[in-house]
Order: sequence, then C-alpha cells, then structure tokens
Amino acid sequence: MLLAAPPAPEAPPHTGGLLALIPGTAGLLAVAGFGIALLLFLIIKVRLQPFVALLTVSIAVGLGAGLSVTELFGTVQKSDAVSIVESGMGGILGHVAIIIGLGTMLGAILEVSGGAEVLSSRLLSLFGERRAPLAMGLTGLIFGIPVFFDVGIFVLAPIVYAAAKRSGKSLLLYAMPLLAGLSMTHAFLPPHPGPVAAAGLFGVDLGWVILMGVLVGIPSVLAAWGYAAWIGKRIFVPVPQDMVEATEEAKAAVAADQSAAGRAARETPVSLGTVLLVIGTPLVLILAATFSSIALDPSTFRSVVEFFGNPFVALTIALLMAYYLLGIRRGWSRKSLESVSTSSLKPVGNILLVVGAGGVFGAVLKGSGVAQALSDTFHDVGLPVVALAWLISAALRVAQGSATVAIVTTAGIVVPLVEGGGHSQAYLALLIMAISAGSIFASHVNDGGFWIVSQYFGISERDTLKSWTVLECVLSVAGFAVVAGLSLVV
Repeated sequence: MLLAAPPAPEAPPHTGGLLALIPGTAGLLAVAGFGIALLLFLIIKVRLQPFVALLTVSIAVGLGAGLSVTELFGTVQKSDAVSIVESGMGGILGHVAIIIGLGTMLGAILEVSGGAEVLSSRLLSLFGERRAPLAMGLTGLIFGIPVFFDVGIFVLAPIVYAAAKRSGKSLLLYAMPLLAGLSMTHAFLPPHPGPVAAAGLFGVDLGWVILMGVLVGIPSVLAAWGYAAWIGKRIFVPVPQDMVEATEEAKAAVAADQSAAGRAARETPVSLGTVLLVIGTPLVLILAATFSSIALDPSTFRSVVEFFGNPFVALTIALLMAYYLLGIRRGWSRKSLESVSTSSLKPVGNILLVVGAGGVFGAVLKGSGVAQALSDTFHDVGLPVVALAWLISAALRVAQGSATVAIVTTAGIVVPLVEGGGHSQAYLALLIMAISAGSIFASHVNDGGFWIVSQYFGISERDTLKSWTVLECVLSVAGFAVVAGLSLVV
C-alpha cells in the first residue's frame, strides 16, 4: 500500500487516568466523548488554532486513558523506540506532505500561466451563452483538480463577474455551478489534503481513491448543478460594484523577474490541450499503476508502469511538464519558476500541521485502547460503517467548520472499525468517500469558505445560507447516496 502509515505502538492495559474512576469500556468511551467535546470547545469557543487544538486533545485523551508520558513522547535519552506522537505525526506526513507539496506547486503554475482563463474561455465559447452556467461548472470541476478551493475562487471569480454582467442575470446562476465543481474536487479527489490524508490513515492506494472519487463525485456534482440552476433563477444577486481583482503576487513576481532579465514572456497563449495534458497526466499514470497491479502478472512492464504511477513520481512528472510547457517554453526564467513554486507553498504549512495532528489523534486513540472501545460500541449500534462514517464526519463539520479537521478526526475514529476485517482497497476507498462527503455538509458561519463565498461574490449572509449552504448539503447527501449504493456491490 502506497500510503500505509506505521502502526502505533501497542499499548498495555492501563489503570491510570479516567479509567481509575470509570473502569473498562465505559471509561474509554467517556475519554472519547471528553476528547471530542474538548476539541469542539477549543476550536469553536476558545478559537484555538486547529493544529494546537488537535494536539492538545490528543495528549489529554492519551493521559485520560492511562497512557504514560513515556508512551506518548518517548524518553529523554535517544533510543530506537518510537513514541505514539512521533509515529502518528511522522507516519502520515511522510507520504502526505510530498503529495500535497507537489500538487500545490502544480496548481500554482497552472494558475499563474493563465491556464484557468484559457480553460473557461474555451468552454464558454464551446457551450454558448445559454449553457454558460454549465461551462462555469465544468471549469470549476477541471481546474479544481490541481488547485485549492479558495485559490480557484480567487482565480475564476473575474470570469464569473464577466459572464453575469454580460447576460444581466443573477450572479448565482454562474457562481454556484463553479463552486460546486471546486467543492467536489476539493472533497473527493487527490491531491487535495482531505482525501490524501484519509488515504494515508486507511492505507489505501491513491488510484482507488481517484477512481471512487470520480464515481461518487460526478453524480454528486450533477445533483448540485441542478440545485444551482434552480436557486440561480430565484435569487437575484448583482455583480458587486466594488469588486476588486485579487492581488496576484505570483504574477507580479514573474513580471518583475522577466523585466529584470530584460525579456518578456512570449505572448503565445496557453492551449487548452496543454492545460488538460498537465492536469490529466498524473491521474492517468496513477490509475494505470493501480489497475496494472490487478490485471497484470509480475513483470518488468508492470514494474515500469507502477514506478511511473507512484503518486510521487507521477506528480513530479506533471510538475516538470508544467515548468517546461507553461513556463520555460513561454519565456519564463528559472527564477520566475522558483518564485511561483515557493510562494505557493506558504499556505500549505497549516494544512500539513493539521493533518499531522490528526494522525497523532488517531495513533493515540489506537494506542490507548479508546479506538477499540469505539469500534465495539459502533458495531453494536447496527448501522453500516459507511453511514457511521458520514454521520460522524458531518456532525464534526457542522460543529467546528473545518472539512480537513472533520476528515482526519473521523478517520482516526473509523479506521479501527475496519482494521482486520479483510476489506478490499475499493471498499476502503469508498469509505473515504463517505467521510469526505460528510466533511462538506452544511457550510455555514463557522466555516471560512462560507465567508469567502459571501464576501467575494457580494452575496448577503441570508442568501449565502439559501444558496451556498444548501448547495453543500445537496453535494454531501448526494455523495453519501452514491456511496451507499456502491457499497452494496463493492
């Protein structure tokens, strides 16, 4: 498995912490309930940074369940023993950090080179004025694969403004399909942090995550587009008069570098084929490696396919292609490429720390025995695991707002439910889709994405709740419905 994290050290039976007061499974469940309540309190009320909140809760849960300080952090003296905190943090970040870093740089090159504008303009001309909302939805769907959700909004918003101004219709008619496409890829497809982190925690090949992400995401986004078309005709939102184009530091850096070098980037426009080639190459390579391991006998050819389909190699190839096709061939200097790549990594630190802290939380749950107690209890409930995964993720999402926190926390709770069950990679990938679907349910005032949508498109809070919040509910519920259906046959 490409993304399997090292297992947390097995913990001996504990008698300390809260277990001294509430014995057995009841005590472990009390610790779990306390930990989740504390996490929500720290994030919602105290406004503590999610990374710090997750780490604090992980330590509290470990100590409350009776883990010793040595088990949590190791000893002061150097030794070969790996602590639970170290194994949890290092096991997940050892793989996730590389994928997210490469994917982020790839998205930045596509953004700064004008790939988004080329993609949207070609789709708009292809579909025509009447089907412009569909063109915007496809733009969000395709361009959302390599770029983060908020970056996609900042880059594509001017195109939405132009389409709405030209038609005289509600801004929602064009913004909502775009947002649905961006949200779907952000929730269901690598290299976005949520599905990549979940794949690492479950030990699932990214090829299966991509395949299930497409199978679940496409019907879900179609349902969301249907709602977008309906609400866009019922709420009129004008193009905001005070709209200001987002500052594009990377573009300014490229222009300055080129000017200093005494040469300007060539005016040759980026072709649609080039954009699709760069975006599609890593997906095709990863999927090819996944299916070759199933369909082909061990051979040199299969080894070559699996090498190029390794997520690290596939994304590196795509990034080098982008460097040449979208940068160097169009007159960019090496310094320009470095500037764009480096600046794109600035917002990634917070994401990686949150994902790593989620790995620590999962390792503490497992090492302390809390995860096994939760597993036994949830099995007794009688609900299918996919339903429990969606419900837990959706509840955490509504309570604290962050989709990433909802995914990594839910994964830490759900992984023990399926460990040792002999489940296939396809089923585990489908379970990740249930968690991802729950993580985007009902975006509201405690979610930063809610305010980005509201403020950037000039939508009132009330209309944002009617449009964006409900759109996310439709996308989430439709995703779960598809997962439930597929779980009957996978």
